[in-house]
Amino acid sequence: MSSTMPSFPERIELAGEGLVLRDWTEADVAAMPELFDHPDIAYWTPMASPFDAAAARVRLDRDRRLRADGTTILLAVTVDGGAPLGEVMLRRASEGMELGYAIGPAHRGRGLAARAVRVMTSYAFEELDARQVILELEAENAASVAVATKAGFRRLDVPLITGEEKGRPYALQTWGLNRP
Repeated sequence: MSSTMPSFPERIELAGEGLVLRDWTEADVAAMPELFDHPDIAYWTPMASPFDAAAARVRLDRDRRLRADGTTILLAVTVDGGAPLGEVMLRRASEGMELGYAIGPAHRGRGLAARAVRVMTSYAFEELDARQVILELEAENAASVAVATKAGFRRLDVPLITGEEKGRPYALQTWGLNRP
């Protein structure tokens, strides 16, 4: 963890844009497979697939470990602090802070991802003193490109990040937003 960046608090709840981003809880484990066990999420994200109850348990445990390590925050996306509709992630990266997100298929088309990205980006700028927040996404992922654009991010003129995950090659574009 960078000594110049503030540490992550033990508990976080962020409200804005008609959303409440909150910590995942034990009670959410049962809802996670319905949100994350989907072909789109399996294809575009590094999340486990199939995403079952065991994968949900591992994800919650990993969330808590990464928060304690000061590297990553994973928050449930909700409209009222209740039922989770998806997730937004904030991770410390060499360039600043990196965001990621996944919205459950039943909850898409409501602007949840773009709103969650804007709320989490504001948190990174205002509370963690980040200079830049980035998104890394595949150009073919039209939904994520739309989220990045709606949230005010612009594609950066940097080399693609290439690799292979889950047996398929990927090439990630880097999108960024600088602190106002």
